[in-house]
Amino acid sequence: MKQKIISLGLAMMLAVTPFATGCAEGFTPGDYEATAQGFGGNVTVKITVDDSTVTAVQVTGEGETPALGGAAIEGYNTSLVGVTDADAVEVTSGATVTSTAVKAAFADALAQAKGEAVANDAAIAFTAGTYTASAKGYNGNVTVNVTFSDTAVTAIEVTESSETAHVGDVAFEPMITDMLAANGSGVDSVSGATFSSAALRAAVNDAAEQAQCTNLSAFKANTVKHTAQDPIEETYDVVIVGAGGAGMTAAAQAAQDGNTVVVLEKNAEMGGNTLVSGGAFQSVMSYLVWDASDPDATTGVNPIDGQTYDKVKNDAGRIDTLKTILTWSEEPFDGTLDDDHPFVAGNIALNAVRGVHEEYLPTLQALKQEIQAYLDWAQPQLDAGVAETQLTLFSTINLHIFQTYYGGLRPNADKTDWVYGRYDLVSQFIEGGQEIKEWLVSQGAIFDYTKQSTLIGCLWQRENAPVGGVVDGVEYSGKWGAYFAVPYNTMVTANENNKVMLRTTANELIVDENGRVTGVKATMYDGTEVTMHATKGVILATGGYAANIEMVQETNTYWDESYIADNIGTTNRSSLTGDGITMAVAAGAATEGEGWTQMMPLGWVDNGNLSGGAGENVIFINAATGKRYVDESAERDVLSEGAFENSMSKETAEKLGLKYVPGIYVEVSNTGVTAGAGGFNNTQQDVEGRMYFMTVEELAEKLGCDAATLRKTIEDYDAYVMGTADTLEVEKLSVRGTVGNVEQDENGKYLPETYSLDQIRVRFMAPSTHHTMGGVMVDTNRHVLNADGNAIAGLYAAGEVTGGIHAGNRLGGNAITEIIVSGRVAAQAITEDNK
Repeated sequence: MKQKIISLGLAMMLAVTPFATGCAEGFTPGDYEATAQGFGGNVTVKITVDDSTVTAVQVTGEGETPALGGAAIEGYNTSLVGVTDADAVEVTSGATVTSTAVKAAFADALAQAKGEAVANDAAIAFTAGTYTASAKGYNGNVTVNVTFSDTAVTAIEVTESSETAHVGDVAFEPMITDMLAANGSGVDSVSGATFSSAALRAAVNDAAEQAQCTNLSAFKANTVKHTAQDPIEETYDVVIVGAGGAGMTAAAQAAQDGNTVVVLEKNAEMGGNTLVSGGAFQSVMSYLVWDASDPDATTGVNPIDGQTYDKVKNDAGRIDTLKTILTWSEEPFDGTLDDDHPFVAGNIALNAVRGVHEEYLPTLQALKQEIQAYLDWAQPQLDAGVAETQLTLFSTINLHIFQTYYGGLRPNADKTDWVYGRYDLVSQFIEGGQEIKEWLVSQGAIFDYTKQSTLIGCLWQRENAPVGGVVDGVEYSGKWGAYFAVPYNTMVTANENNKVMLRTTANELIVDENGRVTGVKATMYDGTEVTMHATKGVILATGGYAANIEMVQETNTYWDESYIADNIGTTNRSSLTGDGITMAVAAGAATEGEGWTQMMPLGWVDNGNLSGGAGENVIFINAATGKRYVDESAERDVLSEGAFENSMSKETAEKLGLKYVPGIYVEVSNTGVTAGAGGFNNTQQDVEGRMYFMTVEELAEKLGCDAATLRKTIEDYDAYVMGTADTLEVEKLSVRGTVGNVEQDENGKYLPETYSLDQIRVRFMAPSTHHTMGGVMVDTNRHVLNADGNAIAGLYAAGEVTGGIHAGNRLGGNAITEIIVSGRVAAQAITEDNK
């Protein structure tokens, strides 16, 4: 692959215990300064004192995560004034490392002011040798071999890491270079890889301690200052902000259309949030599903490769959903909310009687005709005893559009307003999704052509998984290969001047006297000023703001405020803080739908990271009762709200050694389920704080619930799956597989007499902020609109930075479909607008 890559919140206020300012023993008036190591780099506290108290405080920590510790720093400057005892400062949940560093540096500065500090002026020295150390990163431990001479660190090698490729591991090279130059670990973290950066720093500190560093404080403080180079000012046809899925898709399309392109990316590598997503995109593949023109067909021909593939069969419960849609009222939508007309997220039968919004009526009517034709074929077979799971899957574009509509149809928390996706944008990305595979495959991408799978909250079997991509004969795996290596190659081979500028943060849109957006001002990691002029247009592809918890809290109109706690996790990279929305609004853009943030129910408790998995083949358990509480195949907001309402107690979480956040629940599945094993896929090994293999009774003992109740919950569920029970205490629309072990005959029918329930797989998870459905307002050409609904000349937007599409809840897999389609549309619109 050609290489032409060149290297912008949550207010976690530091709490002070009331009336515990302490009693100073006397200060020497003046200014004092101390530094301690925070999460993303050094945190410095400068205090001014008179003879009895602290009169001014200045705390700085540029490397701290903006939405967490970084956002907290502003409050320290006022909350510490008048405090004369560092023990009075409480460490704040959610910003623990940062606040601990502030407390340590504050204590050191106070000691200096009291004349109690004992300075360690010793030169840094080590016991020469190579030392091995590990520290916890985002997905697991980061292990390093660190070599020291008598006076310096001379080599750092990462020997083991499960950090996400092209996301976390990109922190290592620049940080190691800086550490060697600084002879210390106080160097800046890498944007978008803060957990991995912190792990590397902690491991190197451990090694330095093993090497008996004579001045560990100085080693931790040593850093390098990057000097800004001469300002960079260049001109391209198209300037794109953000090198995630939408940005790189837009870049490839713009280059194919003959435009020169530059992409500005704040992180150290392409990928954005797309690389930490599930990666599959929702789109029906007609050759794999039921065909009304050839209803008995069991195979279909893929138009891309011309090969024949077996058609996909239904998961259990799909036909009941189709029958509910068939009864959907065609009357105008009635949004009345009262005791007689309740709203229950995920209960489509309740919404079916409300009717339909006018613009979706033709789709519903066409869908009903498609469903009726399918049922006319399927029902006689069901009546004859053929299992639903032996029938070819029904799936159409109309079903996808209508499920996206009702899957996102939600009232606000006050029950005063409803939100749903704009039909023009919804139908556009779903219909455009039909072209994704062919377009990417033509550039070298590889996809699995055999499946229409599921993932959490997707509502149907419609997922398409990327396998990788081939560039210049080299195969790159997974999401990186299909969504980044391939379109990047398309972009740079189209024109040798096209490029991606990494570690470059866009700060401001350039707007001329006529209100046209003509470029972007940015800053590189070393302070170098960058000005990129766009002769044709600027595309914002900066993603959402789910990592900016303060912004999520401020805009929220859907969730109970107590659910979005200050220490809630996020599946997003730390760089997803809403920069693009902020810049667009400053240029006159209107926004819509920001009150609805999607929670991802599959968040690891320890750091909020996306665990992965589906809902059809697992059950969710209330830790106190040992019972199911939700339809695990339902939408993500349904699952998240259920988790919040059935949250594990703080006492139980602490007993289990888990970090307490609202909404902790227990997922139970068959031991053969491998999806979402936290970096340990296809293994049956425990992952501390995340995943365990045990018996039902062992789990009950850990949770403190009744073992007989827990066992009955699982056995009743499995009986329903096997068909030996007709109902569940908590209904489930779609199921696939038992928790216990059971054999099946050659036709896939369960043999209940072989059933056993011994070992189970257990995961502890909680909802994390995941996707912000609101953003800048756009039209179908992805022009950014102002408050009057008029396009802002020269400004376009694609992906999660936009609003109006997913409404109150996004279906799993729809994001990848939308970002690819909208990225292409925005690029094509620029070309068309400049003819």
